[in-house]
Amino acid sequence: MLAGVLATSGVLHFARPKPFDSIVPRSLPGSPRTWTYFSGAAELAVAAAIANPGTRRLGGLAAAGLFAGVFPANVKMAVDWRDTSPARRAIAYGRLPLQIPLVLWGLRVAKR
Repeated sequence: MLAGVLATSGVLHFARPKPFDSIVPRSLPGSPRTWTYFSGAAELAVAAAIANPGTRRLGGLAAAGLFAGVFPANVKMAVDWRDTSPARRAIAYGRLPLQIPLVLWGLRVAKR
């Protein structure tokens, strides 16, 4: 299931990159689109690693690291959306604590 979540998100980074571009922290060098594609490719690679029993442990650890690594983008989204509609704020703020169970999910996959 985690591989499916990551694969779907990875594909979305390529199919609909604009929303992802907008949450790339400005402090990162280069183009936001480059980071969008890089993170999408990372999600696809981690999904493949989780789907393969021989690399599942490494994939789970990589997923936990990936979920922790994208946290600054979620913070940027929450800051950028602080003056938007209540629904958009709920989405943006809801993504912040969601990272914790996602990191734990990756670690659980790594332990199995």
